[in-house]
Amino acid sequence: MSAIDFSDPATIAVLAHALTAAGVDGLEISRPDGQLRIVVSKEVGTQVALTGTAQPGLMAALSAIVKAPMAGRFCVSHPAVPVDVRQLPHEVSDKDVIGFIRIGSVLLPITAGRSGLLTRLLAERDALVGFGEPLFEIEQQP
Repeated sequence: MSAIDFSDPATIAVLAHALTAAGVDGLEISRPDGQLRIVVSKEVGTQVALTGTAQPGLMAALSAIVKAPMAGRFCVSHPAVPVDVRQLPHEVSDKDVIGFIRIGSVLLPITAGRSGLLTRLLAERDALVGFGEPLFEIEQQP
């Protein structure tokens, strides 16, 4: 069995996502070569502290996925204004509306949920999406 690389951004992102899904507030792992601490908070998002074997640029590599709050048609912009005014990537705050789910004539706004850099669109525009389907990726700003 090989050792887990706790300095790998993908490993840290998986751990942070698992903690959030399980409703756990945090995790701390100490080893002779370093320490990893992940704190999950709805107010400030997920925060990661890595000492010892930290790689440069690790914090910038951490990202959060914004998921569909319910099933419906995914709209990146308001249907009344179908032109995208912003190009990716761009900065967002936790309360910014970054898209919509359309169910018939009802539009459900999707907020970013955390501040950072909106980097990727993960679903097709006007696609039928299910509950929990990934829609956007937001990178944490250093």
